[in-house]
Order: sequence, then C-alpha cells, then structure tokens
Amino acid sequence: MPETTLSPSPARISQAMVLAAGLGTRLRPITNSMPKPLVPVGGRPMIDYVFDLLATAGIRKACVNVHHFADQMEAHLSAVTGMDIAISDERDALMNSGGGLVKGLKKLSFEPTLVMNADLFWINEKPEAAPALVQLAEGFDPAGMDMLLLCVPIERTTGHNGKRDFSLSADGRLSRYREGAPSPVVYAGALAVHPALFETAPADAFNLNIYFDQAIEKRRLFGLVLDADWITVGTPEAIAEAEAVIAKSRER
Repeated sequence: MPETTLSPSPARISQAMVLAAGLGTRLRPITNSMPKPLVPVGGRPMIDYVFDLLATAGIRKACVNVHHFADQMEAHLSAVTGMDIAISDERDALMNSGGGLVKGLKKLSFEPTLVMNADLFWINEKPEAAPALVQLAEGFDPAGMDMLLLCVPIERTTGHNGKRDFSLSADGRLSRYREGAPSPVVYAGALAVHPALFETAPADAFNLNIYFDQAIEKRRLFGLVLDADWITVGTPEAIAEAEAVIAKSRER
C-alpha cells in the first residue's frame, strides 16, 4: 500500500499532475496484465516512488491520468494516503503526453503545477540540499519561463536508452541537443508549468514536445540539473538494473 510523508512546511507549488496512462508496450509481457506504473521495482510499484518524491516536496493534491488497466490503477490510487488524488479518465482514448496533461490540469487549480511521469524516479539526493522537486518549484518563474524542466546528466541515469535530449546553456536555457553540442542532458520527466500556457492547446491528443519546441523558439524553456541517481524502467531487462541501484543505495 502506498505511503506518503508530507513536508511540514508549505511548498511554493502544492499540486501535481502525474502522467500514468501509457500502454507500456516495451515492458511486455509484464504489462499484458498490469499497467506500467504498477510494475514492481525493488518490491514496490514504480508510481509509489513518484508519490514519495511528490510528498517530500509538499504536494497536497495530484491528478493522475489512467487508461491501460484503469481499474487496477484506480484501486491502487484509492489507497494513497496523505494526498488528495483526482483521476483523469482516458479509458475512451489516450491523449498522449500533451493532451493528457491538458485534460488533467482541468481537475486542478489554475496555478503553477509540477508534472511528473509515473514510470521514473530518482534516489540518493544529497541530504544537505533541498529536494529536487522543491528546487524545481522554487526556481519556476512564469513571468520569464514557459516551463522549467528537471534534467539529468547521462552518467547519472539507469535504464536510459542513451539519448541526449537537450543542451543546457550557462544561463539555464535549454535547446535541442545536436551531436557535439556542449552540456548535454536528459529530460528527467518532471517539470513545472502554469496551466495558462495551454489555454489555446488542442482539445485532442498531442505530444508535449510541441510546447517544448515552441518554448525554445521563444527562449523560454529552462532546465534545472538533478543531483541524484535517476532511474527509468522501460523494458523488462531494465528492472534488474534499477533494482541493483536501489539495493546498493539501501546498503549505504
């Protein structure tokens, strides 16, 4: 059963959208009988690590979108304690990353929001520093940014396919990575955004990358570097890799 521990002090951002509706096709045959966010890693469903990170950042309410084995997801989410969970139902049609986010945001307040994928998480944050999601919330400035993305150096990733997503400039701006470009980073699957950005968004399915590229053109896409060990589980083989990192962390 999921357990969460809330931060004792209010956070600058207190709500989140968790993207959890994907089919998890690369994780078959495991996802032939369960949704990807519920696949156990180190003895826990992946999404529970996400809830831990959100709770530590002071998130009080989250919306989670569901599609694949939606009934299983809803049953699991009903057991989450210490956080108000809303459901964005995509049983009829998947909305892709952008459409799913826009639909889910309508169930939250019209204020800055953390957005996080349900199939990745990180461990081994430095105890002397503020949690990464707190840094993300505090660093987001809607006046000068469309979105602030959490990013991670490739050497701090486990289970990743090796692709570099962006280059991070000295002033914190992101651009699409091109071979040989300096400061390559991987998008860590978490960002801060204000729902106002999507007021003219399509009503149907679309990919969030559209808004990344638009923000880059306007010089309003920024990145924050994650100082932790980032884990993603996209294939059955990646589960063992993730569990090895978690086990090593628990030995410390």
